Amino acid sequence: MRSKEILRRRNAALGLAFVGTLLIPAASLFVGRYPQPLWIPWAVIFEDPLAQQLILNLRLPRILLALLLGASLSASGDVFQMLLRNPLVEPGFLGVSQGAAFGAALGILWLGSGSLAMQALAILFALLGMILSYGLAQRLRFGGWVLRLILAGIAVSALFSAGTGMLKYMADPLTELPELTFWLLGGLWQATWQDLLRVLPFALPGMALLILLRWRLNLLAMQEEVAWSLGAMPNRERGLILLGAVTATASLTAVAGIVGWVGLIVPHLSRRIFGADAQHHLLGSLLMGAAFTLICDDLARTLLPGEIPLGVLTSLLGAAFFLVIMITLRGERKP
Repeated sequence: MRSKEILRRRNAALGLAFVGTLLIPAASLFVGRYPQPLWIPWAVIFEDPLAQQLILNLRLPRILLALLLGASLSASGDVFQMLLRNPLVEPGFLGVSQGAAFGAALGILWLGSGSLAMQALAILFALLGMILSYGLAQRLRFGGWVLRLILAGIAVSALFSAGTGMLKYMADPLTELPELTFWLLGGLWQATWQDLLRVLPFALPGMALLILLRWRLNLLAMQEEVAWSLGAMPNRERGLILLGAVTATASLTAVAGIVGWVGLIVPHLSRRIFGADAQHHLLGSLLMGAAFTLICDDLARTLLPGEIPLGVLTSLLGAAFFLVIMITLRGERKP
């Protein structure tokens, strides 16, 4: 009876999260600074053609991209934390975010921002970051697989960060450097329907793969020997799941830039609410991450006359939530 009651509560919490994820985008359509600060009255939509165009062509694609961005970052972060058995990793851990940043920087300097080629370069280098991390981890000769993958990810991320720094140094300080700097801060101010259509073929299959294989995460999070003994093929299955996570994350990063802390903090909140079973907390991470990112994006475009970079706001709120979790975490205190 106890297990049935826990399952019922988890399902109810997932239902509430799903309803909230539907209501927040509906309210976000009316949040903005035109025609008056913070809110568009319902009657204005039928009277003002400019307000109609604003909602349909600017806010709606931006809201959908924010939902996809938050869902992919949080779900991927949940997967990374489970498979690597490390609660402090996020989607960009295997050089993914830094690789995407390097590819996007190349595109901005040589091809111009917003181009399809720039987004393709960001995705390409994000996948390259994961491949390099995997290849380097296989060549290391000490420690277990998880430790080797963590060390390889740190090294690859540092290499791409150095490369991005060199590109910033080479950029034109009057034109290219400001554009590159704002992209690295993260934001959706340039979101269009074209951007949404470009990321859907990558983001949706990647997230669908994570959702369909979430029941394997509990098994793959175990030690190698235990997973083998239970009939799993850890390296192959982990590689497939990580590929889905990286593809979804890289496609959104190519459009939104570097948006940090969503993939780190939301999985922790989800596990505290929905429990340790990946079949529940992965869905919770996906829904909560989408809602959290959209709320941050609403605040970013309404708090000040000039838009706040989304990555700055998610880092600020994510760090605050992280401190609260660490302070309220129950456990034995050691001197």
